[in-house]
Amino acid sequence: MIRTLRWLAVAAFSTPALGADVTTFVLPNGLEAVVIEDHRAPVVVQMVWYRAGSADEKPGVSGVAHFLEHLMFKGTDTVPSGAFSRTVEANGGSDNAFTSYDFTAYFQRVAADRLELVMRMEADRMRNLRLTKDDWQTEREVVIEERNQRTDSDPGAIFGEQRRAAQFLNHSYGKPVIGWRHEMEALTREDALDWYRTNYAPNNAVLVVAGDVDPAEVQRLAETYYGPLEPTPGIGPRTRPQEPPQLAERRMSFTDPRVAQPFVSRSYLAPERDPGDQKAAAALTILAELLGGSSQTSLLARKLQFETKQAIYTNASYDGTSYDDTLFGLAVVPAEGVGLAEAEAALDQVIADFLKNGVDADQFARVKTRMKAAMIYAEDDIDGLARRYGEALTTGLTVADVDAWPDVLAAVTEDDVLAAARQVFDRRRAVTGWLMREGTEEVMQ
Repeated sequence: MIRTLRWLAVAAFSTPALGADVTTFVLPNGLEAVVIEDHRAPVVVQMVWYRAGSADEKPGVSGVAHFLEHLMFKGTDTVPSGAFSRTVEANGGSDNAFTSYDFTAYFQRVAADRLELVMRMEADRMRNLRLTKDDWQTEREVVIEERNQRTDSDPGAIFGEQRRAAQFLNHSYGKPVIGWRHEMEALTREDALDWYRTNYAPNNAVLVVAGDVDPAEVQRLAETYYGPLEPTPGIGPRTRPQEPPQLAERRMSFTDPRVAQPFVSRSYLAPERDPGDQKAAAALTILAELLGGSSQTSLLARKLQFETKQAIYTNASYDGTSYDDTLFGLAVVPAEGVGLAEAEAALDQVIADFLKNGVDADQFARVKTRMKAAMIYAEDDIDGLARRYGEALTTGLTVADVDAWPDVLAAVTEDDVLAAARQVFDRRRAVTGWLMREGTEEVMQ
């Protein structure tokens, strides 16, 4: 049964963001809410984000966050097992969920007049999940099979998992989100319920509603369905084991007979977007675009794929939306006849030349224009807008940070990008890996 909570005043304010009308409010039980108005189609997306991801798991139960994500589609006293998704589908909608290192999120996309239905069901399972013996044991086999298909059958995925474990020696970002297999096999019903009781509470959640809605009506519905849920005492800022300073480059190689295409990858520890201070992350975001954001015009593509023809694919990646320090990644897939040692040396040379010669002004301008256009186009995607706010608010950022992000990116200079590159491209803070087909191994220096 849903428990009641005595009402206090609800704080609310509106702010313009990304060209959309965005309203926020906080219920007395601690639930934060963001409402994004878009009246172009009679559709609404509801998302509930929990500030609890795989990096928050206790030692020995890796994968429990993702395990519970699956179990949340079982039953409550009022919604039978499996009926949640069937009800959404019967009303013309779709639903799903996902787990990451820093959060777990659940969402439904439905006609605007079905918002009350999905809000009632989502609020119900926030506090009233019921798990039978068959529910949890069957679903544990499902997530193990998911690992079989997505990780254990893919040498590239295994390689990535091992590289990340080498990068994070102490922080929980070194564990796979899906979990280590031997710990997944030992997960129990009580492990799942312990995670649920600890983390699934209104004062540990963010509600995002985007689409053809009236903010006042969304707030009324939230008060009706989420408002009576009692908060969980003792939920505070997340505390995680932190990485000791990395003082030496880590190098690794992985061989497997199933490897179709060898490649070189390198990842560097890098700062994340911090609340009120996103400048460094913005510079790294643009750096990744300059180096590897386009398969045709980025620096790595031009130099290695078209000029020297030493590679058939190059990439640079960075995602600063992370609760703790994140990664800046580089990758090179060598062309036929080019060894991994040669490919790595070529990558190093491009980076060295970039640090020496600086940022090409024309390319810098093109990248900024392309990124600005992408943000404008993204405003047409209510799912993407909802995710943007939910992901930010569950990784330590604020609504103000999300709204400021386009301006922070626009203010980045060529000197800022070069300074960020010089800070991040420190081999002592890197993990370099070679993926090779068994029988064609090279000796890693």
